[in-house]
Amino acid sequence: MASSVDPLVVGRVIGEVIDMFMPSVSMSICYGNKQVTNGCDIKPSLTVDPPTVNIAGRVERLYTLIMTDPDAPSPSEPSMREWVHWIVVDIPGATDPSQGREILPYMGPRPPIGIHRYVFVLFQQQAPAAMVAAPPTRANFSTRAFAARYGLGLPVAAVYFNAHKEPATKRR
Repeated sequence: MASSVDPLVVGRVIGEVIDMFMPSVSMSICYGNKQVTNGCDIKPSLTVDPPTVNIAGRVERLYTLIMTDPDAPSPSEPSMREWVHWIVVDIPGATDPSQGREILPYMGPRPPIGIHRYVFVLFQQQAPAAMVAAPPTRANFSTRAFAARYGLGLPVAAVYFNAHKEPATKRR
């Protein structure tokens, strides 16, 4: 499974967002019929609604899913790194986020300038997430600090895609 980590290193997800880890749970994410694969490009117009997420793993295990943008507001000056787009806790294995508890509602990508990475990180919880609170702001979130605060340890899966601002449609 180490080969699934390599694109995360090349894309600087490992290092800037999360630490090196060994993937141990399969997770698939799709926007419509477009599957999210590391480094793929997805138009923001396709990401308005939450993606379909399928998490493998055992039913008796619980998972936390976090989606962030480490390139906010601009990849060259990510002064709001990370911008958190979605947090769902208590997701039973072999299900999807709709079976968990949404801590922070989904917000689709809206990159203002440059190419932004949108990262999905999955953690296996040690216990139900009883006291997890939504962050006070979406800006300057830290996936690492959140994981440390709630005892989540290292991720068990991660994937990211790229998106950039779409040109405005011109009407005649």
